[in-house]
Amino acid sequence: MRRGGPEMASEFARVRGLGAAKEGVQHWWMQRLTALALVPLSLWFVYAMIVHTGADRAAILAWLHHPRNPVLLILLIATGFHHAQLGLQVVIEDYVHHEGWKLAGVIAVKLLAVLLAVGAIVAVLRLAFGG
Repeated sequence: MRRGGPEMASEFARVRGLGAAKEGVQHWWMQRLTALALVPLSLWFVYAMIVHTGADRAAILAWLHHPRNPVLLILLIATGFHHAQLGLQVVIEDYVHHEGWKLAGVIAVKLLAVLLAVGAIVAVLRLAFGG
């Protein structure tokens, strides 16, 4: 027989981050990890843009042909859009009270994030490999 009854079990699950959605703590951690990853990626990107200020198309393409740069750029894009999607999802879940609108909003944000990220990644790959 279990001690404390179902109330105790649900409180224990809530403490472990296994509330109704069973993903609260994972979502929180993903936001923190993507934010942490964005710090060096953003600093690298800002530095690269400052260094290439005023550069022509040929110089930018030469920069993009170095194997490290498209990889870091794709990581920046993927991490940035995932981080933004996680943050917008929290805002929608906290401030939209109608369940139908909440679900539609979360789905729309996820789809939009994937669409924009894929488009940006394809653009980087085309420039890196096609010129």
